[in-house]
Amino acid sequence: MLRTGVDIIEIERVASAVAEHGQRFLSRVYTADELAYCRQDAQRLAVRFAAKEAIAKALGTGIWRNGITWTDIEIVRDDESGAPSVRLHNAAKQQAHTLTLNEWSISLSHSQAYAVAFVVATTRCNDAIEQ
Repeated sequence: MLRTGVDIIEIERVASAVAEHGQRFLSRVYTADELAYCRQDAQRLAVRFAAKEAIAKALGTGIWRNGITWTDIEIVRDDESGAPSVRLHNAAKQQAHTLTLNEWSISLSHSQAYAVAFVVATTRCNDAIEQ
């Protein structure tokens, strides 16, 4: 199986949400590890917001559908390569399991004004044969 998702967001939109709603917004959307990595940087926060939307699209649900929350989708950074990767929790993890999605590739980018994320989710061949 192959699923894709893409999302683009204005960085200012996320910066405004942080300015207006502060910690309430941040803790609703981001995990503690994501917040520690982003350190209130609007570009880092925005690109992770876009990534979560893209992943939710690949899962076929969007956020809040089938019980998937923002923090069920986490973007982590590989310590050695610096590459982003996907970590799923709770309902998002269950939805991925239902769809037999277990390999994730993600690309993140931003300019001064926009952040974009593209994700590809696939089923490992051995896992598809076993099912």
